[in-house]
Amino acid sequence: MGRKPSIDRKELARLVAEGMSVQELAAHFGVSESGVLQAKRAAGLAKPMLDHSGAVPWKLARVHAQSGPATNLRNLSAAAQGKPPAAERLNTALRWAQRLVDAGLDVRYDAVEGFSEVPTASTGSHVATVLAAARKGLESG
Repeated sequence: MGRKPSIDRKELARLVAEGMSVQELAAHFGVSESGVLQAKRAAGLAKPMLDHSGAVPWKLARVHAQSGPATNLRNLSAAAQGKPPAAERLNTALRWAQRLVDAGLDVRYDAVEGFSEVPTASTGSHVATVLAAARKGLESG
């Protein structure tokens, strides 16, 4: 039984800084791409993940995870966190949210039915809150 391949952290940091892709790193070190990603996280070289739980507070069914409303909410959340998506994706999300707010609508999520547009509750609009956070993030960015 051969020794498990290992990844030298200093060499990994150097190669990541040079812009080597995960696929290239995996081939270089003789490990899987998953192994490279784990090593990058362990070495503090992975980009921190954005937290979209405030914008998408529901446990989404797999079939709804890439729906328009879910994607738009995540894109607005990314903007609020200072990491806006590509301009066309951001503009789509901003227009979608502004349309709902202007019409007095919000979104509701049901694990079976998916997303639907509903009148804004007296307690406020989730979409308006996410939109305001995105605009604030874009102004300060």
